[in-house]
Amino acid sequence: MNLTKKILIALVLGVVVGIIFTFIPESVFYNLDMYVLSPVGTIFVNLIMMLVVPIVFVSIVLGTAGLGEPAKLGRIGIQTITFFLVTTALALCISLALAFMIKPGAEGVFDVSVADFEAQEAPPVMETIISIIPKNPVAAMSAGDMLQVIAFAIFIGLALAFLKDKTTGMYRLFEQANEILMFLVNLIMKFAPYGAFALIASAIGGAGLDAIGSMAAYMGTVILGLIVHAALIYSLAIWMLGKANPLTFYKGFFPAMTVAFSTSSSNATLPVSMKAAQENLGVSKSISSFVQPLGATINMDGTAIMQATAAVFIAQVYAIDLGFTEIIAIILTATLASIGTAGVPGVGLIMLAMVLTQIGLPVEGIALIIGIDRLLDMLRTAVNITGDAACAYIISENEKRRDVS
Repeated sequence: MNLTKKILIALVLGVVVGIIFTFIPESVFYNLDMYVLSPVGTIFVNLIMMLVVPIVFVSIVLGTAGLGEPAKLGRIGIQTITFFLVTTALALCISLALAFMIKPGAEGVFDVSVADFEAQEAPPVMETIISIIPKNPVAAMSAGDMLQVIAFAIFIGLALAFLKDKTTGMYRLFEQANEILMFLVNLIMKFAPYGAFALIASAIGGAGLDAIGSMAAYMGTVILGLIVHAALIYSLAIWMLGKANPLTFYKGFFPAMTVAFSTSSSNATLPVSMKAAQENLGVSKSISSFVQPLGATINMDGTAIMQATAAVFIAQVYAIDLGFTEIIAIILTATLASIGTAGVPGVGLIMLAMVLTQIGLPVEGIALIIGIDRLLDMLRTAVNITGDAACAYIISENEKRRDVS
């Protein structure tokens, strides 16, 4: 049995066991979660996270050096950022349309008097942009500041590209480091079914059927938005821009999507998503190494769908009408925030708090969705990394055609 089937079986079993856990006493679940599920899930996530910074650094260096010409690097960089911004804006439009049609936050259903949430303050966008250049690259790696790690790696890659023959040994060293990291990824992935089972069982058991049932309309709206965006926007982009078959893409990338679903982390899934893109989809290593780590840091289509749906949901719960101006503000704020808050812990809820503040909605409404946010985070992470891979796949296919012509 291949790894993908094992992970799928583990996810299904995790869902079943998680539902069973909702019927047992809370104290029993607490002990099972503390001493069995959480340790297994945490060990799996930590094993992958252990490799994230080294893989991002090595991959970006090799990707930048492999692209060679600064003109090519600039062209691919512009295409990447444009793709991310456009798909994020489209994701927001889809989710807003669905939320207004379905109306998940019917007035009077939820008790808002008990809603309490203290939002973390996101750094100003300009501060984030300025801090992209690290004063201390080693400290940036230690802290896991991915934008700073990516910036430093790009500089190293450019130096290798310009110096060429003078740094052949150093380039070869990075290639060997990449081989070691990929070997470790394959080794860690043997543990993936157990980690996936523990993570999903813990998430469902912790949320409880009552919370899931009361938020069914909201969850359904978010899930529908994620499915429509992935099935429609990404498929059209792959077909029209990449001149490729979307089914081929999804079949090859599915293993990475299952890991993203279980870990709820784009960064943690990065080693697996890059491996799937390069080996299953034939994406150029240099393009994959540049686009996907960048996307894992700044591209958040799935998160954007959650934000737009949550904003409309909270407005409906509090009986506040959203006009055309507020809708435009949601689209602009969430699109720019996807880059401006990159690397901030709890980024999804921080971005949502920014959006709610911008359009004058009560931030306390976030408390209504926190209980089931972990479950939705699994799905939106899978969409996030799919967008990164779709961008890399499209650019890689177009570059291949460009080289032939």
